[in-house]
Amino acid sequence: MTEILVVVHSVHGNTLAMAREVARGVEQADGCQARLRAVAPLTSAIDPEQKPLPDDGPSLVTNRDLAECDGLILGSPTRFGNMAASVKYFLDGTGSEWASGTLAGKPAGVFTSTSTLHGGQEATLLSMMIPLLHHGMVLVGLPYTEPRLSRTQSGGTPYGPSHLAGQDSDRALDDDERHLCRALGARVANVATRLAGSA
Repeated sequence: MTEILVVVHSVHGNTLAMAREVARGVEQADGCQARLRAVAPLTSAIDPEQKPLPDDGPSLVTNRDLAECDGLILGSPTRFGNMAASVKYFLDGTGSEWASGTLAGKPAGVFTSTSTLHGGQEATLLSMMIPLLHHGMVLVGLPYTEPRLSRTQSGGTPYGPSHLAGQDSDRALDDDERHLCRALGARVANVATRLAGSA
């Protein structure tokens, strides 16, 4: 069974909703399953009160999850055109995996949610890719063979799915956003299966 690790940070639930759609996409691929995990929350000026993880939310990601996965999909809300501090802190703690090559050669994808349409979606996705490249991962995006990428009026980029959450972070994922999340999950899962078969 090919296992794809989906790691997410979510404050208002939008990025978590995306992660669940990504996981559904992973499990649409033959012989693949998703392992959904969260990064530990940190406080910041934007998220001043550390909230406990919801009872129905994913458990915290561990180093073992990284070692056991066949691919990684990382999700974060946008913070000033960059990933959230919690996600960066998690990545900064993967030095031993970098040194040992734990993630090298495995496929990876990224996704994000913003409160405004031009709130830094693409910059955030690109910033999330940089540490994954340092790990030697094979980045997987969304090609324009996905028709919804061209017609979306909200979120969606070739670098990975995105979601327009609205000023109050209360806008649910629309059909195009859900479809693109599932498409990324399926693409990473299929690439992981092909890479495993060629090893």
